[in-house]
Amino acid sequence: MTQTLNVGSRSLFVTIIAWVFIVLALLASASALVQNAAVSSLPGQIALAGTPLPQPGLTGWLLGYLPWVVGAGLVVSVATLAAAVGLLLRLEWARRTFIGLLLVAIAANLAGLWLQQEVMLSLVDVTLQRAALPAHVASVFGGFVVAARSMAVLVTLAGCALLGWIAWRLTQPLIRQEFA
Repeated sequence: MTQTLNVGSRSLFVTIIAWVFIVLALLASASALVQNAAVSSLPGQIALAGTPLPQPGLTGWLLGYLPWVVGAGLVVSVATLAAAVGLLLRLEWARRTFIGLLLVAIAANLAGLWLQQEVMLSLVDVTLQRAALPAHVASVFGGFVVAARSMAVLVTLAGCALLGWIAWRLTQPLIRQEFA
């Protein structure tokens, strides 16, 4: 029978991070399953509605490959769930995989900043073109849009910083010792 030796004591940080990401990954996986179902019915809905509006740049590309994008989200959610459970069990492969997934999430969120701004701008443009607003009301609406876009950037950057801090903490010697 194989003997397992635990070199380091179990830290509260790893346990809390593992449980938080287990819950988040379960929610994300359930959401991704619902999104996959919705995307599979999307071509029929577009055909019923007529011709879709042309989307600029990255938004149009993502809509063209939407089933693949949503499928990738499901794969990442399930991989995060597996890595978080492995993190709870203090498995070294899970720690490394979890750090990699955090770095992928940071990169995706930073790349998503451009998409965020592009979608918001196209939605506002379409809305303002269809609405008959006086100039002073449109400028107030524009101020709210700028505030919302700025807040979205700040929240995204703060989330990326938090994920980066978690990844950094998981590389520290005391934490790595738990996984030896």
